[in-house]
Amino acid sequence: MRAIGFNFIPLKSITKISQKIRNIMSESDQSCAFNRPRMVAKKVLAKTQHEGDGAVVRRGIGRYSFYYYSYQIFPFMATFVIWVLDNLIFRADLKNLDPFLMLDDFSVSPPAGFPDHPHRGFETVTYMLQGGITHQDFAGHTGTIHTGDVQWMTAGRGIIHSEMPAGEGPQKGLQLWINLSSKDKMIEPRYQELLSEDIKRAENDGVEVRVIAGESMGVRSPVYTRTPAMYLDFSLKPRAQLHQNIPESWNAFVYIIEGEGVFGSVNSSSVSAHYVLVLSPGDGISVWNKSSKTLRFVLAAGQPLNEPVVQYGPFVMNSQAEIDQTIEDYHYSKNGFEMAKHWRSQ
Repeated sequence: MRAIGFNFIPLKSITKISQKIRNIMSESDQSCAFNRPRMVAKKVLAKTQHEGDGAVVRRGIGRYSFYYYSYQIFPFMATFVIWVLDNLIFRADLKNLDPFLMLDDFSVSPPAGFPDHPHRGFETVTYMLQGGITHQDFAGHTGTIHTGDVQWMTAGRGIIHSEMPAGEGPQKGLQLWINLSSKDKMIEPRYQELLSEDIKRAENDGVEVRVIAGESMGVRSPVYTRTPAMYLDFSLKPRAQLHQNIPESWNAFVYIIEGEGVFGSVNSSSVSAHYVLVLSPGDGISVWNKSSKTLRFVLAAGQPLNEPVVQYGPFVMNSQAEIDQTIEDYHYSKNGFEMAKHWRSQ
């Protein structure tokens, strides 16, 4: 006898409905994983440009190479040229994100490369994604980093070096510039180098992380960050989700290497490769991979220095007077650039 008002629902349909409810509840719960979840405050496409000697980069943060060349080409019009670049051409770009000065996604094939050039006042972090880069500097430091390796170089008071492809075909990687505080800008140069197999990693529920700096999923990097920072390389399998803590007072951004993902809120639109996502203030970021392919991105966060930034190409100081002194030091091979006078890379 059939009960009045009751419709039979197949067990298979009940199972599907239950799974959908669990997914919705899970996503809802995870959206509240933090007291102040970080959202995407700004989205910037990393644009292709030429750098060095024939190299190609996608620059997501920093457009100051144009400023440097404006001084070289238009020394008497530099102020006007910079105003035009700032207000008319690169207004939508990301000049810096304290303490981060530049992010390049580079691709270089022989004979192109980054021949002898100087730095002062900040750190460069080179992370190889494919192939290798050979490094030489005027203090005699040489070496090659390969896929998955990291070189964390503190330029301090001065370095002149070259970065050239170590093999045939495209050599690809990321280079991040991190500012140094005024008290650290003139320290002696130093290097921290990590081979791929020495980088700490962890994996859970379809999420893998390589901890270049900082901490994630209970794993901490041995890298010393003079400017407090974290630098994490995440890979999310399809349908995986991630919830990463970030110190509330730090600035943070994401750069998507491959795939596409949803960042901040589960209902946000997905974002694809080569975008920089500046994150709003908060205590953590949530990420979902709703696609059928792997999502890979780096998450970088750092304690802002809250100091003036005066940049002239590869020199980053706190005042124009310090930049003028740096140019003089470099030109006359003094105050940190003494070995530049007779050095050329091989």
